[in-house]
Amino acid sequence: MSSKMAGSSCVTRTLLLAFKSRTQVRLCCTFPTRLASPSYTTWTPSRPPPGHIWTQQTRSYSHVTARRQADYLATTDVHQLTLIEDAGQQNTSLDLDAVSAPRALDEISDEEAVNMLLPPPIPPTSTSLQDYVDHSETLTKLVQMGVPLWKLQQRPHVGSMLLRLDFHTQVAPRLLFLKETGVEDSLLGQVVSLNPFILTEDLDNLRARVHYLRSKKFPAGEVASMVSRAPYLLNFSVKRLDNRLGFYQQHLGLSAAHTRQILARLPKLLCGSLEPVKENLKVCELELGFKTKEIQHIVLVVPKVLTANKKKLTQIFHFVHNTMKVPHHLIVKFPQVLNSKFLRIRERHLFLQYLGKDQYDPAQPNYVSLQNLVSLRDQSFCTEVAQATLEDFGLFQKTL
Repeated sequence: MSSKMAGSSCVTRTLLLAFKSRTQVRLCCTFPTRLASPSYTTWTPSRPPPGHIWTQQTRSYSHVTARRQADYLATTDVHQLTLIEDAGQQNTSLDLDAVSAPRALDEISDEEAVNMLLPPPIPPTSTSLQDYVDHSETLTKLVQMGVPLWKLQQRPHVGSMLLRLDFHTQVAPRLLFLKETGVEDSLLGQVVSLNPFILTEDLDNLRARVHYLRSKKFPAGEVASMVSRAPYLLNFSVKRLDNRLGFYQQHLGLSAAHTRQILARLPKLLCGSLEPVKENLKVCELELGFKTKEIQHIVLVVPKVLTANKKKLTQIFHFVHNTMKVPHHLIVKFPQVLNSKFLRIRERHLFLQYLGKDQYDPAQPNYVSLQNLVSLRDQSFCTEVAQATLEDFGLFQKTL
């Protein structure tokens, strides 16, 4: 009886082990697993193996299945946790009102400091001053004054010079000096635009040059006007300015008062080249045939004759004198004709000639003065001088 019970219990253990093994194998096939390691092999017997071999095989399957189940559960937990976090992020609504704006004195973490966006660095080289305006206080102030940086950067070495200037120690004192001289605030940008090198001149030298002009009896208002229209004269030394004044007084044969009058009206004569002036004086005397007194009168009335283009000057004179038959003394009486546009003089003379009204002799009836010929607007010229309509004058211009 005892032997039978022992044999029955042994069979029962074997069946239980086989059932457990089959269940675990079935569970192993149910769960998705990774690729099997090369050390594990799957063996499907064609016939029931011996008892001791079956027991060993079930133990091997049990060991493999247990490890695969643990890997699956670990992977499943992590995967489920990730899905839960993603779902939470999707279902969370951002409340913008709840986010407080950062303050200037708030401390930031190292991670926030690393992620902060820094302004772009100053470019080492550039062809435009625009790239440096946000980094230079001097350029910013000049832009606010209306200085056209795009013009100044086209001049050699001006851009690099402006970048090196400090506004408070170099630029501001010279702007204050210009204001003390009498230059209006609205014209400061114009002065710097015409002569940016004034920002690098020594202040004592600038004051000495202004003092010299006033010592030569130029009124303070005229000095301010001269500096505004021809700021380069402040770059000239006192000795050079004195030589310029002596040159004009000597070559024109004028008094000191008349010389100051010419220079105040055209201050560029003090800082421009003297060669065109010498040449135009010779042209007026030798080629155009004006006398010394006549040249003095022309220059006093129209100082631009001294710097006018030689070709334009001779072209206007020959047309007025030879074609229109206007004598020298009438030209001297109204020398502004020498500073007028040649095309305007020609068109209006030909229109009057077409109408039979080209009479420039004051001793004859229907006299047309040179002033009315070149100074009036087209509408006034047609109605007052030509006694025609503006449309007639326009049609005539198309025939030229």
